[in-house]
Amino acid sequence: MVVPPVSIKGVVLNQGRVLLLLNERDEWDLPGGRPDPGEDHRSTLAREVREEAGLEVEVGAFLDEHLFEVLPQRFVRIVAYACRLDSAAAMPVALSHEHLDLRWVPLADLGETIDGYRLPAGYLGAIRQATAQPLSPSDREV
Repeated sequence: MVVPPVSIKGVVLNQGRVLLLLNERDEWDLPGGRPDPGEDHRSTLAREVREEAGLEVEVGAFLDEHLFEVLPQRFVRIVAYACRLDSAAAMPVALSHEHLDLRWVPLADLGETIDGYRLPAGYLGAIRQATAQPLSPSDREV
């Protein structure tokens, strides 16, 4: 049996919005990526969010784990965590070369597509789990 690679993803919430990145497959993506050798999940996620959006986050609770079919018959094991911004800055500093766009999407606007681009169901589920957890007052604002 082939063990699929793992990708650590973060649900970053701020003022009633979630951070999403548009990938080369025209899908909205949560920030994150693969661990470096010997790197734990939380360290991976903090590094990836910094690299992909220029933001510092505190990695919180485990949210979800699921298999995602990236391409036909090619699966990745997604492990998602809740994240909180370390600072009050809501705007990303930079967008990595790995993504085409970056948006803070209002939670009220979430669905299977956003601006015509697909949001995978597993990511939507992780976002919903993160919003069901107790949040700070600034996270709840819309």
